[in-house]
Amino acid sequence: MYCVYNMGSGRFWDEPIETGPIPDSETNFDCIVVGGGPGGASAASYLAMDGKKVLLIEKRVWPRDKVCGDAVGGKSLGHVKALGVKATLESTPHFRVTGIVFSSPNGSDVTVPLPEEDVAKMEAGYSLPRQQFDWLLFDKATELVLENGGAVIQGAMVTKVFDDDGKITGVEIGIGGKMGEKRVYTAPWTIGAAGYRCPVARKIVKDLAQEELVDRMHYCDGYREYWSNVKGCEGDAGNIEIHFVDTVVPGYFWLFPIGGGRVNVGIGMVMGLLDKQEKKLKALQADVIANHPSFKDRFADAELIAGTGKGWQLPFGSPRKGEKNQPRRAYAPGALLVGDSASLVDPFSGEGVGNALVSGEMAARHVIQNKGGSEYQDELWAALGPELTNSFKMQKMSRRKWLLNWFVGKASKKPVIQEMMTEMIASKEAQENLHSKWFLVKTLLF
Repeated sequence: MYCVYNMGSGRFWDEPIETGPIPDSETNFDCIVVGGGPGGASAASYLAMDGKKVLLIEKRVWPRDKVCGDAVGGKSLGHVKALGVKATLESTPHFRVTGIVFSSPNGSDVTVPLPEEDVAKMEAGYSLPRQQFDWLLFDKATELVLENGGAVIQGAMVTKVFDDDGKITGVEIGIGGKMGEKRVYTAPWTIGAAGYRCPVARKIVKDLAQEELVDRMHYCDGYREYWSNVKGCEGDAGNIEIHFVDTVVPGYFWLFPIGGGRVNVGIGMVMGLLDKQEKKLKALQADVIANHPSFKDRFADAELIAGTGKGWQLPFGSPRKGEKNQPRRAYAPGALLVGDSASLVDPFSGEGVGNALVSGEMAARHVIQNKGGSEYQDELWAALGPELTNSFKMQKMSRRKWLLNWFVGKASKKPVIQEMMTEMIASKEAQENLHSKWFLVKTLLF
């Protein structure tokens, strides 16, 4: 039986999730979902709520950590509510985000408040550890999948993805790892949701379509640590921070409080640009913390939480030149990709949870309607393409130190620019203004 969380039990997200017996080999399902993060858990949940018999496979065993910036934006909260975990999420420790601080390489900074209405309704966003967030989604998915005749497996690695003349037909798993006991499962549909190393994505993109899976100019390396007692990051509500530090550009350095005096401290840079740097991310971050005049005092009494330094990759959803399927192929006959597996991370902010949930719901709907294929790809890009394209333009602008210095300096002195940035955060369509030369001239110079 799945775990029913008990509000009186304290940190229930540190507890295991019981997922029941592993189904016999050769069992057939309506859909196999590979990956139990937000994209996979949401897809499995929406499918199960429609009565589908789902097999949900997760490589790790709960409780498990997921390396991330830990920010969950407003886009995510509608799905969190629809899946029935928003109230429980709000009852757990978290940091309520009310604004974003941006700083430029020369040390200028501006605070951009999130829309007051969203903050008041607690829909602006949160910052909390992914273990906590993902636990709730996976536990709910387990409940729904088991109630509707499906199965959930933890600690199993997908070792093969089967196809019949290009149509995905099922998977082989190794229980406990690659060398573990093998079992085979089949389904007319498979959803790949296992992150940037997703075996379903590799099968679809690289093996079948013979297309590029990893483009280093559209992938980001990230490095994260957890710290306590960082000055200016106290309390359980306030700002998250994004700093375009001189020694880090063309990447950025972030401080995302997660509540209880703890802070997610990290650094990210496009892999193709990192290739040209003398120092790697861990060393760059250590230098900023120890020596940068804006941060060394803030970290003077701070403590690194041992064992929390970890790196990972973020597949950006930036448009690729010459690619018919934007941002990257996300389908094959009988299979769809969601979240990081579909390369949907925001190229400017690095946020990926919201797009994972959006694509998870969309993929489930296409499976239910038995459509899939290019129709899914087209709908996915129609929904997310404009904001991903705009974010990519902003990312490229952020590589120019002089432009960052100029823009942030102007923004710090002109409330109209701060209002514009607030609107851009609330409405991605408003980002188009940032690429209008006349708008920029009018706003920045007058």
